Amino acid sequence: MKVSVVVCTYTLDMYEHFREAADSVLAQTHDDVELVVVVDGTPQVYERVAEDYGDREDTVVTCNDENVGLLASRNRGAELASGDVVAFIDDDAVADEAWTERLVRAYEEEDAIAAGGKMTPEWVAGKPSFLPEEFYWLVGVTHRGFADGPGEVRNTFGSNISFRADVFADLGGFDVEIGGRKGDKNLQGGETELCARMREAYGQGVWYDPKAEVAHKVFEYRTEFRWLVDRAFWQGYSKRGMDVLAPESTGDESAFLRQLLFDSVPGRVGDLVRSPSVAGCLQLFALFVLTGVVGAGYLYGVTVWG
Repeated sequence: MKVSVVVCTYTLDMYEHFREAADSVLAQTHDDVELVVVVDGTPQVYERVAEDYGDREDTVVTCNDENVGLLASRNRGAELASGDVVAFIDDDAVADEAWTERLVRAYEEEDAIAAGGKMTPEWVAGKPSFLPEEFYWLVGVTHRGFADGPGEVRNTFGSNISFRADVFADLGGFDVEIGGRKGDKNLQGGETELCARMREAYGQGVWYDPKAEVAHKVFEYRTEFRWLVDRAFWQGYSKRGMDVLAPESTGDESAFLRQLLFDSVPGRVGDLVRSPSVAGCLQLFALFVLTGVVGAGYLYGVTVWG
């Protein structure tokens, strides 16, 4: 089974990180992997990518005529891919060498139509003591309570997700009007909406294998409280968009909120009573603040989406 892995990039500032991502794809233990690189409208980046990877038989390199955003770039990469499976990874992530091998196992042994794995943190500037693990999803890392083990989930993170190529094509790929990062917009939800449509069309979700790991680099700016608050706000906004455009996709968020209120908060309060700590207090405070900010973003979304 051939796996085509799409990596999108657009700035020279990320080039060395992109190379690490691309090289991790080319170093997989699975012996039939194709790397598809889509440069989003930056000729200088395309020239370097073409110079470094353009002569490889297992690599496809292309450049958009203009900046069209992440989801449109991923769709183009999927169109150019020749694999039975099309997988996606970000240019600031590094795949475990057995990543595609584990994904292929899900397709062959679990009869999956989509598969993904766990996002682990690579704290570039150190782990922030105030950030609770329940909100690791803000920095693109699998959070506490996501899943107990392997099994079917609604969706995994966009930097560790794959689809049978024929299923992805049949669904028309990502809806570029719903999510994706372009310019200064910090909107999310492309993989959520796509997987909601997939479940409606095929009756299946994404097979989650926690051993199919991809490390996500968490840069210093992503550990700043102000950035996390901004991220939380736009996540809330995007969730309202999902409510309106793909109402069948929102059940996981309700379950997550219940888990926060009835499991995480009481558990953390109990831990603080038994063993008081500054870090514990900060994380409990951040949990309440970030939950409130997500709610504020959702309410703002109501004014926009109705």
